[in-house]
Amino acid sequence: MKKQAKNKKAVSKVAVKEQVKARGVGRFVFWAPRVLSIMFIAFLALFSLDVFGPGVGFWEAVVGFLIHNIPVFVLIAVLIVAWKHEIVGAAAFFLAGLLYIVAVFNGGFAWYKLVWVLYISGAAFIVGAFFLVNWLKKRRLE
Repeated sequence: MKKQAKNKKAVSKVAVKEQVKARGVGRFVFWAPRVLSIMFIAFLALFSLDVFGPGVGFWEAVVGFLIHNIPVFVLIAVLIVAWKHEIVGAAAFFLAGLLYIVAVFNGGFAWYKLVWVLYISGAAFIVGAFFLVNWLKKRRLE
């Protein structure tokens, strides 16, 4: 009788440890795409700062800044929707990566453009993959 009680305690401790590990992985899978997408959007926003410089008028700089940030505004809207609907984030970030590849190589191929594609599209694909993993995990739990 005592041996069965001891085995139940051991089994329950193992089950609790597995739940804690799963919860930690679940938190990572939930937060990773959101944090990475915020970092990616901030990284893209940095490229719009080149409009500010000597000899550029105020309104010209503001218009240039807004035009350079159109992809940033679109990705912010995508992130807001993807916060609850992860599949939207997965599809949108994969699509953003593909669109960037098409835009870069539309003018012709050059080896140095591969680095641009790696940084921008690669990051978008990684964020999209994390959103996809989060969506699959959430779907499996339902």
